[in-house]
Amino acid sequence: MRRHHKLTTLLAIAGLARSTFYYQGRALERTNLDDAMRQGIRDLYNQHKGRYGYRRITMALRKDTCQAINHKRVQRLMRQMGLQARIRRARKRYHRGNTLTDVQAPNILQRDFRAAAPRRKWSTDMTEFGAGGSKLYLSACMDLFNGEIVGYRMAARPVFELATGTISDALQKVGGAAGVVLHSDQGWHYKMPPYRALLARHGITQSMSRKGNCLDNAPIESFFGTLKVELFRLQTFTSTQQLEAAIHDYIRYYNHERIKLRLDGLSPVEYRLRWAA
Repeated sequence: MRRHHKLTTLLAIAGLARSTFYYQGRALERTNLDDAMRQGIRDLYNQHKGRYGYRRITMALRKDTCQAINHKRVQRLMRQMGLQARIRRARKRYHRGNTLTDVQAPNILQRDFRAAAPRRKWSTDMTEFGAGGSKLYLSACMDLFNGEIVGYRMAARPVFELATGTISDALQKVGGAAGVVLHSDQGWHYKMPPYRALLARHGITQSMSRKGNCLDNAPIESFFGTLKVELFRLQTFTSTQQLEAAIHDYIRYYNHERIKLRLDGLSPVEYRLRWAA
């Protein structure tokens, strides 16, 4: 009561209404919170080299502070700070309808990329890079359960061993893949009898996209697009050796650190470990 009377007296002397006093107090509190949040946002943005937008920044802040943080506040602060995630430009996609000419394996996935557990559905493909006047080819295999890259290989030419080596790496990492459905496009690597024999020996069922339809293998295509936006276009590579080392680092980062919105703000490895626990 005495404190209330004292506050009333001070407000009267200062000529301030009680509502104005509390409003200014709340405004000062919001300013202090915004200043602290700005620093956290900038730290996360720099840590991930500009790869995180406001949604991932919000999830990371909630995870770090264990507090409820509104994504709109993060979006507003990032806009004020001039911070924006590197956005992948939409590409025109071309396909040739539903032609089944020369299909070597049925399209088992039918664009159902959901998997209830690890080692149920895998996706594999290759992509090309240029650095220092030379080419570098990356072959990767993704587990569709959590988007984790479970095997990959790189080479200066798109040789057959890229495809088989990628699957061998994946098998070595997970310790067996009996019952896995492995999806790919209709690239010549995946039609070769030795490749198909390798899958059969390990109990892997082969699935293929329709001819000329990249959307049938969208998850691994999306990973390659993300890699090129978040790594390849961020800097200039003067040699394929430099690029290869950077890709090794990025895939480790992608698997272990880079959070995904669909994985409840966890990285692929964190999500798999939580599921296993």
